[in-house]
Amino acid sequence: MSFATARFQWEEGARYLAAVPDADRRTVERVADHIVDELRRRLGGPFSVDELVELHRQGTDWCLQLAYELAPETPAAWDSRVADAAYLRYAREAHDFAGGRRRAARD
Repeated sequence: MSFATARFQWEEGARYLAAVPDADRRTVERVADHIVDELRRRLGGPFSVDELVELHRQGTDWCLQLAYELAPETPAAWDSRVADAAYLRYAREAHDFAGGRRRAARD
């Protein structure tokens, strides 16, 4: 998966989160926040966009499992786009992320 493909998918997730009905919003946001926390734990310290894309490429089943555990009564939280939105949020912390694109490496 390329960064461009991942970014497109992650941005679709952000749009999904923005459109979640108010009745589910708090729960879905909580799930997304927990996924970000887990991404932080899995990647550790400083990371690159490529590392995050590779983690995403390996699969997001763990995100769905986390959503089921945290929000068993909120099917909107189980949508894979919640995980995608969380990946986009966390991508903003990558050392080479620059507002939706990768920063060029400095030599």
